[in-house]
Amino acid sequence: MWSNNILEAIGNTPLVKLNKITKELPCTVLAKVEYFNPGNSIKDRMALKMLEVAELEGKIKPGGTIIEGTSGNTGMGLAIAACIKGYKCIFTTTDKQSKEKVDILKAVGAEVIVCPTNVEPEDPRSYYSVSKRLATEVPNSWYVNQYDNLANRQAHYEQTGPEIWEQTEGKITHLVVATGTGGTIVGTGKYLKEKNPNIKVWAIDSYGSLLKKYFDTGELDQNEVYPYISEGFGEDFVPHNYDMSVIDEFTKVTDKDGAIMARRIAKEEGLFCGYSAGSCLQGVFQLREQLKKDDVVVCIFHDHGSRYVGKIYNDEWMLERGFLDVKTFKDIISARKSRKLISVTPSNTVLEAIELMKKYDIENIPVFTEGNNVGAISESGLFNKMLSNSDIKSQPISNIMENPYPEVSFDTPVERLSSFINKENGAVLSKDESGLFQIVTKYDIIQSLSK
Repeated sequence: MWSNNILEAIGNTPLVKLNKITKELPCTVLAKVEYFNPGNSIKDRMALKMLEVAELEGKIKPGGTIIEGTSGNTGMGLAIAACIKGYKCIFTTTDKQSKEKVDILKAVGAEVIVCPTNVEPEDPRSYYSVSKRLATEVPNSWYVNQYDNLANRQAHYEQTGPEIWEQTEGKITHLVVATGTGGTIVGTGKYLKEKNPNIKVWAIDSYGSLLKKYFDTGELDQNEVYPYISEGFGEDFVPHNYDMSVIDEFTKVTDKDGAIMARRIAKEEGLFCGYSAGSCLQGVFQLREQLKKDDVVVCIFHDHGSRYVGKIYNDEWMLERGFLDVKTFKDIISARKSRKLISVTPSNTVLEAIELMKKYDIENIPVFTEGNNVGAISESGLFNKMLSNSDIKSQPISNIMENPYPEVSFDTPVERLSSFINKENGAVLSKDESGLFQIVTKYDIIQSLSK
């Protein structure tokens, strides 16, 4: 049986057991994989619900314009609905959101306005304020306001909660959600607790968000708020969708831990999920002492990893933020057997360099003058020169030496070292803690990455 349009494909997403990452946990951990929705995120559910309620209440008329502030996923859900129902879309978002999210919104016909992240919600430049202003200026427009629109949590009460209850045959003991607007955790959690009041609902927050502090103390502490990298959850205010009585516990997850866990989920479980999925599962590990053998934990995996390929799934982006625990030049030197650096001077003959290569089974020799790195000799370079002139063996190295090998710092990551290695350059140099030069070759890097 076919669907009449793409909106009918929303919901009924799979619940998948995690096996490798969670093998050290005492319980069963299941992932509600929401990227199977047509817009690749859980936000499709509430986007459609909010729009349907607005239509019933007469808040938007045919041909109208949908206006919303979004981190990307809600916008995608709204844009898909708008395509089918014949509305225009204008979305505001923050400059911390991935470029992929913005490009995807534009691809489905939305106008996107990027606003600064590091401003107060009341600041006229914030994406909250800009969307509110546009709603007063654009004729026949509807301001969605997913944060305070209670149809948000209603969608999850009617859909997500019942799906999880049915899929677990009522065996769920814990619901874990990286929470932002509050719609998913409150709507889903409320339904499940009505079925079984003993179910625990755990909220995952980000450092830089005030939600956990508010849950713990009831205090809206702006000192808790600062810029953070994690996307799609955490807030600098408390949306009306929150009913804190539904939530049993909050825990905060660092930007780094969430990013690393998301990459592990992709590599070890084959689930290519977004940033918040990593933070959600990391939160389970942080609260593991509360879990027992027969517990059934359901984690909401909100969206798809394709929206983060330029960020958490990009090694350079991760390295720049110190999120990868990587091997360095120093680690390569420490791991291999102690080896004296073999070098020559410009006045040595080519034959002497060849003999050194044979004796020590090496392909790259730096050329030093009074301790300074002035050139290099490589086996491949010598081979090419000797093919054209077999008499060069008696010539001084200064006549045929190549450009000196690049010098890097002793803590340069292996991934960056590889960018210096090319057809013309087979090694890099660095000074160790005692001031002596050390060499790393292409072979050393290959050996390091294969371990």
